[in-house]
Amino acid sequence: MRFSTVDTTNAFLPARISQRVRPFAEKADQILLGGGDVARTQRASLAAFAIRIISAVIAFVSQIVFARMMGIDDYGIFVLVWITMVIVASLSCLGFQTAIIRFVPQYRETGDLDHMRGILLSSRLVVLLASTLSACAVIAITWFGRSWIEAYYITPFLIGALSLPMISLGDTLDGTARSQGWTIRALSPSYLARPTLILVFMVLAYLAGNEIDAVVGLQCAVLASFLTTIAQLFFITRSVDKTFPNGPRAYDLGLWTKVALPIFLVEGFFFLLINADTLMVGLLMTPSDVAIYFATVKTVALVHFVFFAVKAGIAHRFAALLADGENHAVHDMALRSVTWTFWPSLLMGLVLLAFAPLLLSMFGPEFPQGYPLLFILVAGVVVRAAIGPAESLLNMTGHQNACAVVFGSVLVVNIVLNAVLIPWIGLYGAATATFFATLFEVFALYQLVYRRIGVRMSILTARKMAAV
Repeated sequence: MRFSTVDTTNAFLPARISQRVRPFAEKADQILLGGGDVARTQRASLAAFAIRIISAVIAFVSQIVFARMMGIDDYGIFVLVWITMVIVASLSCLGFQTAIIRFVPQYRETGDLDHMRGILLSSRLVVLLASTLSACAVIAITWFGRSWIEAYYITPFLIGALSLPMISLGDTLDGTARSQGWTIRALSPSYLARPTLILVFMVLAYLAGNEIDAVVGLQCAVLASFLTTIAQLFFITRSVDKTFPNGPRAYDLGLWTKVALPIFLVEGFFFLLINADTLMVGLLMTPSDVAIYFATVKTVALVHFVFFAVKAGIAHRFAALLADGENHAVHDMALRSVTWTFWPSLLMGLVLLAFAPLLLSMFGPEFPQGYPLLFILVAGVVVRAAIGPAESLLNMTGHQNACAVVFGSVLVVNIVLNAVLIPWIGLYGAATATFFATLFEVFALYQLVYRRIGVRMSILTARKMAAV
């Protein structure tokens, strides 16, 4: 017996109310029980959305606890180092974590399991090698460049570098699960398990009588990264082995690398973009400024996770539809993804602005001064949501090179604006620079999608389609 929203409302609600909510119940059943591509993608996006909601709550609570335990300066140091590690780890994947999402559905649809098994193994090995070299590079740069680095950053960077291979491998395993449509298995380790373990380890260290500073925080983060990724490796490998028979592996490393490297640039630029303002604040201002700005950005993440949830649920569907030659379906799915991204982002943004003073005060007495920045940052997130996951559509349809050029250009604009505006107006400069860089990004991606794929990927076009 399957759960039915329509049957449930009919059984438990009065007839008059049941008739009013029936259209919504039918829509819910279409999503939860439907067998088409749209329904499957909506279910994946809803699962990703639910995980991101829980993750956002865990992350938000964690950051409050960290800020309270560490104090504003050590919290700022912890934040800057950990963000840097996550960025370097993502770059160390060299684009293979997303190339998997493009190639695996295609190999699965065409029955080419030899190449599918080959890319799954080789991607892990390449990423482990690259991330280990990155860890060595971070350690070497920190140690030999310590005369140019503030002393309070040296030990945290040396400890944080140890997490790089595990974070990178975890991202690659995330891509493996997403390529199969296993949304929960893809997102749970990075977005639920790892942040929860960091919080648990930090609280245990505090209860054990340790003074919690940036060094202890990073030790907890490294331990959580190792435990999460090892468990993830076991469960994802077992799931793949159960789904597909063992057999020979075929390799086309040249093709995979040719596709992965532009994706590496796109995702690397994008990851740098969403963190560039915090990194520039860390470079040009004090750890306490980093703490205030990051707490504000983390609050905005309660809105931004809508975009990531839709992106996580839809990228593999673009690849599968393209492999089947269903170009019209790709266009339709692209516009639907804009609707799924924009309206929840707008609603979440308005709710956030109403409650933000209370939320920021939870971090500590200094943090509410970041509230005015929220208006600028939320506006940027909503504008970004107006074109949906445009870069996912470009990456999955073979336009990753052009997409990389766009994000590289946007990154340069962002860094230049931050460098000019932060010394002038401080944290407001960082928020303003991010907003104008986002405007440039949205315009460039919209034009690129329209010129290369023929889709006017915007909320205005999506509304017109829905009205037809």
